[in-house]
Parts: sequence; C-alpha cells; structure tokens
Amino acid sequence: MTPEDAYLTLPASIRLHYLDWGGSGGRPLVLLHGLASSCRIWDFTAPLLAEHFHTLALDQRGHSLSDKPGSYTFAEVTGDLAAFTEALGLERPVITGHSWGAGVALSFAADHPETPAAIALIDGGFVERSSSQTWEHAEAMMRPPEIDGVPIDTFVGYMRKWPDIAPIWSDQLKEMVLSNLEVRDGKVYRRLPIPDHMEIAREIWEQDTSLLWERVRCPVLMVPAIKESGDPRSALWTQAKLQGIETAKRKLKSATVVPMEDTIHDVPIQRPKELAQAIIDFAGDLTS
Repeated sequence: MTPEDAYLTLPASIRLHYLDWGGSGGRPLVLLHGLASSCRIWDFTAPLLAEHFHTLALDQRGHSLSDKPGSYTFAEVTGDLAAFTEALGLERPVITGHSWGAGVALSFAADHPETPAAIALIDGGFVERSSSQTWEHAEAMMRPPEIDGVPIDTFVGYMRKWPDIAPIWSDQLKEMVLSNLEVRDGKVYRRLPIPDHMEIAREIWEQDTSLLWERVRCPVLMVPAIKESGDPRSALWTQAKLQGIETAKRKLKSATVVPMEDTIHDVPIQRPKELAQAIIDFAGDLTS
C-alpha cells in the first residue's frame, strides 16, 4: 500500500506534511511520532490500521518535511493538531501517539476533551519525569549524539548494528530512519537541531501527567514496552512507567492497558502487527 503524500498549511502559516494511508470509510485515526522521529515510523503499522480506519500519519512541527518554527511547547503542538483535525474535517478521531507523540495526544485530550473519540499512548505519556528525576539527569539522558556531517555510509553501518535493530533490518527500515535526517553531499544532518530537540525534551520533563489525567474524558489505551535487561536504570524506568500507568488507571474514566513484552521503545517498528491489533481491538467498537 502506497500512501498519499500531502501538505496542509495551518492558519498560523505553518505547513505540515502528512501521509494519508487511506481507509476513508472508517473513523479517522491520526498517528503521531516521537521526538526526532517522523511520520515514517508508522510505515509498518499504518497499512494494517488503514484496513479499519481512515489513517493519517503526521510530521509534527520541526520534524522531517514539516515547517520548523523554532518553538515547541505542548500548547503550540496540540494547537497544530487541533487545527489539522479541523481543517481536514476529521470528526471524533482516535489520536495515537508514540513516545513524545503520546504526550502530545494526552495533552490534546486534556485541552480538547470533546474532540477525540479515544487516545492511544504507545510507550509514552505515562511518567511524570520531573517527580522521578532531576532536569540535569533527564537532560543528560535525552541529549542526542552529535551526528551532523557524518558520512551516510558510516551512519548506516552503525545503525544496522544497533542490537535491537539488527534482527529486523531491511531497506525499508533504512529509509524510515533516514527520513528523520537530511542527506547532503553524502553526509547526514539533523532536521531538528539539538537546541530545538532539547527544548522539546524540557517540555516532556515538565509535563504534569497527574493533572492531565483528570481532564481526559475519552477512553485511553496504554501500550508500555517491557524489556528485561541487566541494566538497573532500565529496570527503574520500567518501574516508573508501570507506576505511572497505575496512577492513570485510578484517575481515568476508561483505561485499557496492553503491555508489549520483550519489546524495544520503538514499538511501531518491532511489533507492528501486535500494535495494530491492540489499537483495532481498542478503537474498532467505539460508538461515539
């Protein structure tokens, strides 16, 4: 299945790029990527969802082929999403976000409670980071490596050796990862500069999820990635996610949790079939 490549200029004069995967007869479903990612992370999952929903994958501001206005608060990003759904006439959409995109979906549901029919949070939006780690710790964890000017062959060679990526490596996955970057003269460059990346990271750290849950009125699907490792930091992070989910379940009117066992953070890449099925089971029978 080949999606329609499209652009939409919002009233704020920001042009957003998105992929329309079809399924126009079904309920609208909008897919949001994570920080420093792109709409292409959904390439494996979106075709499966398009069999049930009108599926659209959005490049959020600053990312991939969308405009880069230089400001990235949750209020601005959720404002983009509100304008996007309104301009395309997407009534009662299901908003599905991965990582930072999950935080955007949560914030959107809290700020626009009458708009989404449901939201799905894929390994993100669970943890109130500022209560579990200092900004100095979070800043060190979330700062990306300096890769501007690295030869593409060197970057790809390194990328295909990532322990969790090597078993599922393919030419399509290579294209998906490279969509996050600009390639010039045989070298790779970040589309989202590191200062902008860190502005978003600070927004993620400051997001008060415990207050947002109380303002959400629609059903919520939470899909945490669970992967055992010998790293105590990883174990602590998994524990923080599960504790955040328990807090959310106490505050939400309707919550469904589908853990993805033995799965890396990039669930849409590693478990597209399982993830699509979880979303279909959750959102396929929505009545409002």
